[in-house]
Amino acid sequence: MSVSLFLLSHSSTCLIAFLLVQSSIDAAEEEDYSTFSTENPEWKFNHVAVDERNGNVYLGAVNRIYKLSPDLNVQVYHETGPDEDNRKCYPPRIVQPCSEPLSLTNNVNKMLLMDYRENRLLACGSLYQGICKLLRLDDLFKLGEPFHKKEHYLSGVNESGSVFGVIVSYGDSSPDKLFVATAVDGKPEYFPTISSRKLERNSEEDGMFAYVFHDEFVASMIKIPSDTFTIVPDFDIYYVYGFGSGNFVYFLTLQPEMGNGPATGSSSAGREQVYTSKIVRLCKDDTAFNSYVEVPLGCVKGGVEYRLLQAAYLSKAGAILGRSLGVGPDDDVLFTIFSKGQKRRPREASQESALCVFALREINERIKERLQSCYKGEGTLDLAWLKVKDIRCSSALLTIDDNFCGLDMNAPLGVSEMVQGIPLFSDSTDKMTSVIAYVYKNHSLAFVGTKSGRVKKIRVDGPSHGALQYEVIQAVERGPIQRDMAFSPDHHFLYAMSETQMTRVPVEACGQYSTCSECLGSGDPHCGWCVLHNMCTRKEKCERSAEPRRFAWDIKQCVRLSVHPSNISVSQFSVTLILEAHNVPELSAGVNCTFEDLAEMDGLVEGNRIRCSSPAEKEVPRIIVDKGDHQIVQLYLKSKETGLVFANTSFVFYNCSVHKSCLSCVRSPYQCHWCKYRHDCTHDPRTCSFQEGRVKRPEECPQLLPTERILVPVNVVKPITLRAKNLPQPQSGQRGYECLLTIQGVEQRVPALRFNSSCVQCQNTSYSYDGMEMSSLPVDLTVIWNGDFSIDNPADNKVHLYKCDAQRGSCGLCLKADPLFGCVWCKGENRCTLKQHCPHPESQWLERNGLNSKCTHPRITQITPLRGPREGGTLVTIRGENLGLDFSEIQGNVRVAEVDCTPVLLGHGHSKSQADHRPRCKLLDIRSSESYTVTRLISLKPSRGPVSGGTIVNITGSNLDAGSNVSIMFKDQKCTYHRRGGQWITCRSHASLQGYGNVSVSVTVDKARIQKDLKFEYVEDPTIIKLEPEWSIFSGHTPVTVTGTNLDIIQSPLIRAKYNGRETVNICQVFSPTSMLCQAPELPISLSRQREVPARPDEFGFILDDVQAVLALNNTPFIYYPNPEFEPLHVSGVLELKPGSPIILKGRNFLPPTNTNGNNGKLNYTVLIGDKPCLLTVSDNQLLCESPNLTGRHKVLARVGGIEFSPGVVHITSDSPLSSTAIISIAGAGALLILFIVIVLIAYKRKSRESDLTLKRLQMQMDNLESRVALECKEAFAELQTDIHELTSDLDGVGIPFLDYRAYTMRVLFPGIEEHPVLRDLEVPGYRQEQVEKGLKLFGQLINNKVFLLSFIRTLESQRGFSMRDRGNVASLIMTMLQSKLEYATDVLKHLLSDLIDRNLESKNHPKLLLRRTESVAEKMLTNWFTFLLYKFLKECAGEPLFSLFCAIKQQMEKGPIDSITGEARYSLSEDKLIRQQIDYKMLVVNCIHPDNEKSPEIQVKVLNCDSISQVKEKILDAIYKNVPHSHRQKASDMDLEWRQGRGQRTILMDEDLSTKIESDWKRLNMLAHYQVPDNSVMALVPKQVTAYNSVNNSTVSRTSASKYENMIKYTGSPDSLRSRTPMITPDLESGVKVWHLVKNHEHGDQKEGDRGSKMVSEIYLTRLLATKGTLQKFVDDLFETIFSTAHRGSALPLAIKYMFDFLDEQADKHSIHDPHVRHTWKSNCLPLRFWVNVIKNPQFVFDIHKSSITDACLSVVAQTFMDSCSTSEHRLGKDSPSNKLLYAKDIPSYKSWVERYYSDISKMPAISDQDMNAYLAEQSRMHINEFNSMSSLSEIYSYVGKYTEEITHRDNTLLTSQLGK
Repeated sequence: MSVSLFLLSHSSTCLIAFLLVQSSIDAAEEEDYSTFSTENPEWKFNHVAVDERNGNVYLGAVNRIYKLSPDLNVQVYHETGPDEDNRKCYPPRIVQPCSEPLSLTNNVNKMLLMDYRENRLLACGSLYQGICKLLRLDDLFKLGEPFHKKEHYLSGVNESGSVFGVIVSYGDSSPDKLFVATAVDGKPEYFPTISSRKLERNSEEDGMFAYVFHDEFVASMIKIPSDTFTIVPDFDIYYVYGFGSGNFVYFLTLQPEMGNGPATGSSSAGREQVYTSKIVRLCKDDTAFNSYVEVPLGCVKGGVEYRLLQAAYLSKAGAILGRSLGVGPDDDVLFTIFSKGQKRRPREASQESALCVFALREINERIKERLQSCYKGEGTLDLAWLKVKDIRCSSALLTIDDNFCGLDMNAPLGVSEMVQGIPLFSDSTDKMTSVIAYVYKNHSLAFVGTKSGRVKKIRVDGPSHGALQYEVIQAVERGPIQRDMAFSPDHHFLYAMSETQMTRVPVEACGQYSTCSECLGSGDPHCGWCVLHNMCTRKEKCERSAEPRRFAWDIKQCVRLSVHPSNISVSQFSVTLILEAHNVPELSAGVNCTFEDLAEMDGLVEGNRIRCSSPAEKEVPRIIVDKGDHQIVQLYLKSKETGLVFANTSFVFYNCSVHKSCLSCVRSPYQCHWCKYRHDCTHDPRTCSFQEGRVKRPEECPQLLPTERILVPVNVVKPITLRAKNLPQPQSGQRGYECLLTIQGVEQRVPALRFNSSCVQCQNTSYSYDGMEMSSLPVDLTVIWNGDFSIDNPADNKVHLYKCDAQRGSCGLCLKADPLFGCVWCKGENRCTLKQHCPHPESQWLERNGLNSKCTHPRITQITPLRGPREGGTLVTIRGENLGLDFSEIQGNVRVAEVDCTPVLLGHGHSKSQADHRPRCKLLDIRSSESYTVTRLISLKPSRGPVSGGTIVNITGSNLDAGSNVSIMFKDQKCTYHRRGGQWITCRSHASLQGYGNVSVSVTVDKARIQKDLKFEYVEDPTIIKLEPEWSIFSGHTPVTVTGTNLDIIQSPLIRAKYNGRETVNICQVFSPTSMLCQAPELPISLSRQREVPARPDEFGFILDDVQAVLALNNTPFIYYPNPEFEPLHVSGVLELKPGSPIILKGRNFLPPTNTNGNNGKLNYTVLIGDKPCLLTVSDNQLLCESPNLTGRHKVLARVGGIEFSPGVVHITSDSPLSSTAIISIAGAGALLILFIVIVLIAYKRKSRESDLTLKRLQMQMDNLESRVALECKEAFAELQTDIHELTSDLDGVGIPFLDYRAYTMRVLFPGIEEHPVLRDLEVPGYRQEQVEKGLKLFGQLINNKVFLLSFIRTLESQRGFSMRDRGNVASLIMTMLQSKLEYATDVLKHLLSDLIDRNLESKNHPKLLLRRTESVAEKMLTNWFTFLLYKFLKECAGEPLFSLFCAIKQQMEKGPIDSITGEARYSLSEDKLIRQQIDYKMLVVNCIHPDNEKSPEIQVKVLNCDSISQVKEKILDAIYKNVPHSHRQKASDMDLEWRQGRGQRTILMDEDLSTKIESDWKRLNMLAHYQVPDNSVMALVPKQVTAYNSVNNSTVSRTSASKYENMIKYTGSPDSLRSRTPMITPDLESGVKVWHLVKNHEHGDQKEGDRGSKMVSEIYLTRLLATKGTLQKFVDDLFETIFSTAHRGSALPLAIKYMFDFLDEQADKHSIHDPHVRHTWKSNCLPLRFWVNVIKNPQFVFDIHKSSITDACLSVVAQTFMDSCSTSEHRLGKDSPSNKLLYAKDIPSYKSWVERYYSDISKMPAISDQDMNAYLAEQSRMHINEFNSMSSLSEIYSYVGKYTEEITHRDNTLLTSQLGK
């Protein structure tokens, strides 16, 4: 945020800060929303449960049980169906065969309960008569599924909402109970309606779900008697809710009422069944169900009964509601939803519903009263469904308290009187379907789900205070909210679901309120106003909220701000303003005053007053004249503590000078004064003196007074006299008065005379206007003086010019003229004129109020309509002349087609004169007249449309144009009339109120209602599933294939895009119900932007009639790329060409970069030469056009998408060497010769044309190749210049994770074996332990005998079966055994080495081969000896440069792309592991959340957009656990990568998922670019979530899919498996798909051009080896220098090295070997080869790290260089030498000199005495004496004795016998 604020001007800082904070709040709130939708429309959601310990969500659905994270990401799921079943099979077919036909049946989840005690989930389904699974909560592993007893079948009903269960826990001693209540679906003999079951702790216990008590007469259950079904055949009890409270368990039910006999049943009389809602109570410890009591429940509001229970929830009352109900705040209350009435099934209930509350105490009191009365013998048991006959209560003397659990008498018991709940809230339009509640700060809050998918948030304060619905949110897209809702454990979130979608919504959305009054007036008790942060939030989220006035709870506490003065003129600057602030906290940190974006300055705080200055002159706003005389500017107070605005008020700048009239000036609310003689308005009275005519009051202004209408006939000279007041007398030098009339836009000035201050007269003048279309014309009149000083005309007096003869062509119209006009009908001339203009006597006049006022010769000119229905009701309009002057003249005197027609008085909008011209009447209902038509309907098309409406329906028939008024009805819903003709009529359908299905169609014409058996079907709205491709260009008009459903029901589909507020559309063509082809709409983007970057539309969707769901698709990544741009063909505009020569059109953006976004498709280009198309070859910046066979000038036209461009003209000139005339003359002389020549020429031309075309194509390819080679060389050179310090700085602060001594030695001695026996105690059976240990001790004595040990080793080595592996193993075992006796071990080693040297020389092998390979026990023991003795040197000296080299290689490799399958990398030292092609990639920085502490600061990690998801996870783990040993870190394979985006969206990124792209038989791993992850994204590593791609749980995948998964993840395994060049592209055994990441395997023949460099010379990329080598050179040098130094960094040379080198020199002297090369080689084979090379290649032997494939390859190159440096032989290098030899060719000579100096320095050092060496060895033994178990080592060695007993005995029987005897 700070960066953003710095970039803004100082004056706008506070506004932008406020907006940024507000947007961040909005974004945070949007992140709170999460959704999870069903994978399959059939897999509907049924139940939900939330783990109150960790917030995990368990979702029961059809065929699935899901475990979701709190933000609704799938962690694991368990399949429950479908399976073969038949509901009639009892017992189910899994128990015994069933004769009923089986079919694949879905498994509906009917009950989902959490058993916290045993950490398991009870999931009961509809399959197999309702058996249940017990699943482990952690991973949904199936713990048990009892099904073999009848008690295991809980319910055969197939509905999810008809079963409820309650678990009752009794502590640790006894097992829990499960109370189950279920509908029986007509099978009472199989299933009890309510029962209590055992919940065994062992999930596989045989007694699971057995009845708590069961004998021959009594059981822990109640069944519905069969007699009940004879009375009500479809009787059942539907259980809505259940809970435990105190000593009781309660169930809420909905059940049919029982009458007195079969007549009341719904089946017998056909009447609707009456239902009632009841609450059932049972004691938790009642095994015989004697405590069963049921009580009717209901609710009455406003005289309306609500009796049909929909949902319920038990909550605490809270302090406020508790006081209203008369209960304590911790008492239980029951929130319920009832729908209106008692009839119909719940699913068909009325839309009217009510929220009611019951105090559980009141229900229990009512039950107690009933029990007491019954045990007094009063009344009957009143339980008609269970006791069909009335049974009297029995009297008994006993005390009934609150916890009475019944006896075997008077049980079960019913209560007849209904307990009425308290109605809180009702809704008549959106039926309420679910409820949940909790208490927050003493307020009881109810969250109610509705039928439309909304959640209502209601604050329930009780009957006295009412219930306040303070917010409604759309929780799910469609469908009702299911009955199950749940809170998160912290009550911050609510989980609500429909059948197909679950949503997590925050319980509060305080951030939506932007002002204090909105926040505190919302009614949400969660919300308060954080004053200095200017935001609405919870108190705990507001910093320092405990301090006074920093957090407001009440609206009266909102900050109020006033300013004095509240307005100033724009000509006033830097005025001191006093701001008075109320309810503000302490402002010691200071405040700033800001005038919007005008100015900002410091404010001086004085208590609750702040002094500020108004803006300076240059900052004052300009007042635009046409926008008024003032500008309201918001004055903000911004806290310097928070940098945020916390209060504001309006401040006004006004400008008097914008007023140009006196009245507007003095009526201004500001201090404006009018200068009469200057005609000016000013705010400063000092600038307008009294003598200048200063005016302050409106009545003093010069103005015209109201007058009667001023009527002036045209062309008649007449003065106009006007009344006025305060008219100024023109002063000296000022002009007089004039009248200004504006007639048809033309000003006409007339001199005027001022008689006095109250009268002015426009002089005699005639006026006229053009045309006869208007009989009168109002004309604006303005009185002006002094040229342009206008007199105010507040009454808007106008002059009305009129013409008598205009629009009055008949007598009737003339006499209807305004009497004041003085118009008469002049009969002699048959025209309307002024009296004085009629030349005939008065007797020839006709005037309205004169003697002659009756017009003659009436005439009808038009009647509409001409036809109508027989039923009448048609409104007929009759047009004509002289039809009467008044309505009364025609009333009762109109007949149409011999039928009376009742005249209708015109509406208010018609003038009276029209009565003469157009009377209207309404026909009576006369059916017998033959003059009327019969309207018929025949058909309608289309016959179906979307349920959202918008379909244009065409109805055909006959006489459909009859009548005046038409309406079309679809059942009881109107279809909006569009237009009609004689045989057709069209209308537009509305959204269906009844949902899907057929509706009848009827047409009403006036009073006639026409019906035929026409049906219109409302079907499901179309949906859009996929767009391909998901891109276009800015100009649009590229094809887009759309896949969806029900697309064929749309008549004119359109595709739309909206960008920057502008919308464009284009057409679509439907091919089938599931597909259509659209032309992409243009993106309305500016020309300047088109040349830049791709853009995404703000909205992209479809106009499909009135379907709103597809208007804006939220899930499409549709993108627009810049338009292709063409260059002119030639600077002159004309390109000269020879026939057949190709035309090259140049430009850019010809190939949009669609593949980088995972999109396919290409642009379709058309190039016309004249009017003929040409064949095209397209590259990114060229179009190669093979021109048609043309000559002459032709215009070139290129078309693509919506673009049409002409780059110029081509002039194709013939290059034939012969003219046509010459050819004809020669042909006459020698036709045969010319024919031959022509054939040759044609062949030559064709060949030449083909050659030219080929040459052009080759040239294009060579140009591309050249540019790519140049780019690669340039990049390689730049990489070579990389600053070493960049890499060095990255390594700073990284701790070295050394392995401890034991782990280090075990990895060297026994590589690949994690838990070797030598690390454990000896494991033998107890009875043999003493004997075995005694024997091993004796064997140990033999081992400590050097003669025996040497003989033992020599005997083993002489055996053919003693393999190389055995030699190494024995050497390591002996060394572990002798760890505590290194002096002895060293002596044995020297003897063995001496023997080895002797054997080597005796066999005449070359001396240099000594110690070259591990072919003897001695060589391996030598390696182990150095391993023991150089550990300290590694830790103190050599370990640091080795670890630095490892880190440097790792980081350098990870700077560029690494193929996660082949192990190839852009940066490598190994040619075999080098990516030999150009990989486009970009560095990204992702902000990572620490998986162990989400509140810690985010960690920035550098990744590449081409990294696979596994690689990203490894890089993130490296960054998070930078100094943590690898074995102590989280494993990448155990974590999922979660991308956290805006609006609450969280996406799990995986190497493979459903979006993975598959081309032919290649499947590419997902990369960050695949998901389009932008820079600075937020990532988190979360625990692994099981999906179809990563699940190996036996509950979700089979063995086949599990093994498939194991194959799939091979490329993330051991680096050793990646060392070969051939990638692991093992085809999927089922699909044959091969996996690839960045490069495909070279050996596959299906490789396309571009996959491996696009035919580019791959060796060009070898320059990268040099660049990488240069970067790592310093680290290699440091390591070699450390190893080959005798005293490096203060560390002395280890004694073991000097001692062993001296021993080798002694042996050489002994055998007279003086060749220095041989001695040099022995030492190199002894130490560098046997120890250092092993350590360099395997740093994981020394450090707790993970070595990747590419790192291993680079270390192998370094190790090889190390060995070459130790060699004395010269390597002749050439062009065919390996690249790793060439790479360090120049360095090896200097390294060799280091080695020679090193060996020389050691030889010059003083010899080590045996005494010193033995002391050193003893000390080393003492330090590590207990690292290995010597008995286990002996046992392992002895196994070889057992294997070769005879050979050992035969070799030295005497020695063995003597030793055993001892």
